[in-house]
Amino acid sequence: MGTRDIGPFDNDDAADFAFEMDEASTHTRIEMIGAVLERVANPADDHSRLSDAPRAVAAAALIAAQYPGGAPITSVYGPTTPMPEFPAYLRNLAIEALDRVIKAPTWLAENWDASPHSPAWRQTISELRKVLDPPQRESLFDL
Repeated sequence: MGTRDIGPFDNDDAADFAFEMDEASTHTRIEMIGAVLERVANPADDHSRLSDAPRAVAAAALIAAQYPGGAPITSVYGPTTPMPEFPAYLRNLAIEALDRVIKAPTWLAENWDASPHSPAWRQTISELRKVLDPPQRESLFDL
């Protein structure tokens, strides 16, 4: 995987995914996002190296962009066509996929952990996760 930076689309796998998204119909884009997140969140083999991890991070970024606090996709390697509104169930699937990506034995996390840029990459993943699953305010009283 060629990596250019820590952003969700700053690697070859994610850039290829963005190109495929640009070529797909609206309905197919939703299916593509769901399929890649499902493969990473619920791998068939518990010891999987999760080859789709970069695509899942990119998919999570596309979903997060539609929520408050989510950053728009501005990478030159990201999709150029407008994204459809993603169904709510994909939000939870994206959270599960991000959680799986940052835990061993994913090759993506292992590669980043061997890099001096690991803290910045992990911060990028953490920011995506916070948008998708923001901390809940505690309430002193039941409403």
